[in-house]
Amino acid sequence: MVDNIAIAKDNTIRTGLRKLNVVAQSIVSMNVNKAINQLKFRNKRISLVVLKVLNAAIANAENNKQLDIDNLVVKEAYVGKSITMKRFRPRAKGRASSILKPFSKLTIILEEKKEKKKEENVKKKSIKVKDKL
Repeated sequence: MVDNIAIAKDNTIRTGLRKLNVVAQSIVSMNVNKAINQLKFRNKRISLVVLKVLNAAIANAENNKQLDIDNLVVKEAYVGKSITMKRFRPRAKGRASSILKPFSKLTIILEEKKEKKKEENVKKKSIKVKDKL
């Protein structure tokens, strides 16, 4: 198992897959701070639930894996099908029609990116270029 990832799941989110997937895929490959801001100000009810799962993943990364929060990136966010509540609605002539109320699962995986090495390599390259000039 890779040491620089953190996972958080919620298995009972009261919404359909398609509605949740739109919000979940919008934060993939985004920095954690930017993803939090986008979810806070998004005009969808389900974004607050996604924010709660994202905060749980951040807490797992910080407390369980001792990862640096500033370097965390949302690696994956995927949605799955969960249970379905079945309800019935009365119809004409004593009949009944079914109402299906779906639940969804959400998994968010965070990964720690090492940006300091890239910055050091850029500085070294710029120093070499200056020396050649």
